[in-house]
Amino acid sequence: MTTTATTTQGPAAPGAPAPQTEHVEHTDPRLAPRSWEALFRAQVALMQRFSAEDIWAPATVREYDVLFTLSTADPCGLRLNELNRDVLISQPSLSRMVDRLEAKGLVTKRPADGDRRGTLIALTPAGAQLQKTIGRRHVRSIRAYLEPALTDEEMTTLEELCTKLRLAQGRIPDAATASDASAHQ
Repeated sequence: MTTTATTTQGPAAPGAPAPQTEHVEHTDPRLAPRSWEALFRAQVALMQRFSAEDIWAPATVREYDVLFTLSTADPCGLRLNELNRDVLISQPSLSRMVDRLEAKGLVTKRPADGDRRGTLIALTPAGAQLQKTIGRRHVRSIRAYLEPALTDEEMTTLEELCTKLRLAQGRIPDAATASDASAHQ
């Protein structure tokens, strides 16, 4: 069985040529599920090892994820929904975690300019320092588990493929929407 997928390469900027359309043919219907399973199982195996390490104190793995995400964001901060896009925590749980991090002096919450209901969350200097301290330990762990398993070229390919997969999600319709559309054709 051969399936064909057509994806558009990002929105066109004003005055720019129309976005490219990428035509991809797939001949093995089991390849995508097997690829996903391999990626997911590798992530689970690594996360189990990372989580078991004694490098996170005084934070948890999930708190570190929030601190890391904020460290890569605009210094003015992120809205809760923006922060929620990059962490694997439900929004209510994230909201409670941000409150705990604020109580510990690791993040601040302040009203967003021009939006009375919006709140921006940003790292405090103490939060930035804790993220750097834990981050250095975490990088050593990442290197200890990835470098013996993959060559530099393989790690570069892995980074490129994972980035491509993540960025493509914004232009790929939801599976239910795509299934409904093809059922009506």
